[in-house]
Amino acid sequence: MACTTSFVLLVLLLVLLTSSLATAVQFNVVSYGAKSDGTTDSTKAFLKAWTQACGSTSPATIYVPTGRFLLRNVKFMGPCRNNAILVKIDGTLLAPSDFRAIGNAGNWVFFKDVAGVTVSGGTLDGRGANLWACKGSGKNCPSGATNLGFTNSRNIVIDGLTSLNSQMFHIVINGCHNVKVQGVRVSASGNSPNTDGIHVQVSSSVAILNSNIGTGDDCVSVGPGTTNLWIENVVCGPGHGISIGSLGKELDEPGVENVTVRMVTFVGTENGLRIKSWGRPSSGFARNIHFQHASMTNVKNPIVIDQNYCPNNKNCPGQASGVKISDVTYEDIHGTSATEVAVKFDCSRSNPCTGIKLEDVKLTYKNQAADASCTNADGTSTGLVQPTSCL
Repeated sequence: MACTTSFVLLVLLLVLLTSSLATAVQFNVVSYGAKSDGTTDSTKAFLKAWTQACGSTSPATIYVPTGRFLLRNVKFMGPCRNNAILVKIDGTLLAPSDFRAIGNAGNWVFFKDVAGVTVSGGTLDGRGANLWACKGSGKNCPSGATNLGFTNSRNIVIDGLTSLNSQMFHIVINGCHNVKVQGVRVSASGNSPNTDGIHVQVSSSVAILNSNIGTGDDCVSVGPGTTNLWIENVVCGPGHGISIGSLGKELDEPGVENVTVRMVTFVGTENGLRIKSWGRPSSGFARNIHFQHASMTNVKNPIVIDQNYCPNNKNCPGQASGVKISDVTYEDIHGTSATEVAVKFDCSRSNPCTGIKLEDVKLTYKNQAADASCTNADGTSTGLVQPTSCL
């Protein structure tokens, strides 16, 4: 009996020891020299903390306390020895006040080749206003940096983050698998150029949930090679709406498929639910797209497919889009349009849109029925559809 009791106690001791070892070790950036004064460059301190966390064989937490931490462009590179790194931010990360310091870097805060990384809380302030002004002046300016980027990574969570005034895109998911973005707030001026809220491309199994996005370009933009994307409970405005595309810029391009957008709200945006492709040859496609339960308030183009996208009329006039758009459903879309044509399907003459479904759509313009316009579009409508379907 005594031997049995001793064995049980030994097992319990080993369990406690194992669980304590599994507890995440914490690396506070202040311990590595970071200063929360908003003026001292803390880039090296953040990289030192990352090196320790990435090299740890146990789950690790990089902790950023309250305060303002100045960072130049910083690259958190993998692969790491563990696949459970939490970047817990209670403070604010500040980009340099001179936009040229990071303007040609492409990314400001950047993760590559990582797995199991969670970025939680905090604020990323890209201080992009001066770069936007530079671009508006016609001067020779840097293209700008994305506030937060993930490339070639998997099992990523971005939770409760606030992204302010990014020089260019706010959050970019590129070449990633299994990503959850939730509780995110994006904020930039409605006239800030190329400041897409969340951009997804060449990625699979991505979810964007419970977020509020106001910016100067697309609230969410979906690039080529995106599959199994779920967007739910997102408020958009100001901005250019939720856009699949632009697609078909390249001749040989992966397609977009299995996208669901539901429970979304658009307020005063340029577009609502948009699919756009360049008017030029391409092997791209967009198929199995579901738009469900969307509310529009004073939206210029609530429902739009534009397959004649041709900025500045360069490299595409007179050509037809090769992107094949099929099996697109619009279900329970309601609200007000800021223009008379609330539904516009302007599809390719060589690759007409097929399998478009309208179900329970009610969009008005100045308290009256809005209009619809269809070119090279085929599909069906069921239930109440207003404006009257032109499919």
